Amino acid sequence: MKPELKILFADDDLKYSLVLKRFLEKEGYDVTYTGNGLLALEQFNRTKPDLVLLDINMPGMNGFEVAEKIREKDRRTLIFFLTDLSDKNARLKGFGLHGNDYLAKPFYPEELIARIRERFGATADTAGEETCTFGETVFNYSANELRTGNSKTLITSRQADILRMLAANLNAAVSREAILSSVWGDASYANSLALNVQISYLRKALKNDSSAAIVSLSKKGYMLKTDET
Repeated sequence: MKPELKILFADDDLKYSLVLKRFLEKEGYDVTYTGNGLLALEQFNRTKPDLVLLDINMPGMNGFEVAEKIREKDRRTLIFFLTDLSDKNARLKGFGLHGNDYLAKPFYPEELIARIRERFGATADTAGEETCTFGETVFNYSANELRTGNSKTLITSRQADILRMLAANLNAAVSREAILSSVWGDASYANSLALNVQISYLRKALKNDSSAAIVSLSKKGYMLKTDET
């Protein structure tokens, strides 16, 4: 039987948070709630959640600071920012801190549930590990991991989703629209900017493999290119 999904939810809006917490619990999720950033970090270390839902404007420590502390020691736990800060700079900062998703308030609880199911459902339905090889790199999609020789690099789930599309179309163009539609769900301006950020992180993650690179193609999108061509 699949273990219960553990969620850490941090937001200082108590009334709103209790409603959303009950909604998540009705879906069968185990939710730990706190309204303080410092307490959220303590609860993270104590409960070891599968997913962290972070408001940004919180007392004690804001959501960005909490995410930064988490990412210093954990690159695999998923982080969703839930916030009324919807401007471009806030979104880019969230993704720059290796956040996996960013929902601007107000949003429908059903939208959050759909995103959670998409993230964890795909993993739950996969039998064994999904891996592929390109250049000198072994890409383990299931573990969000790249191995090149003795070097191991962990990437976020969103970056893994992007790289999976590029690797499936090795040495062929993949349009920005296709990536945005598959990974984010729409090709909005904010998501397009976020894609630029994620591509830059993937390029850094592949720096140990001189035989593989992600190249930009004018008006076509991106290509994962290897020296095999």
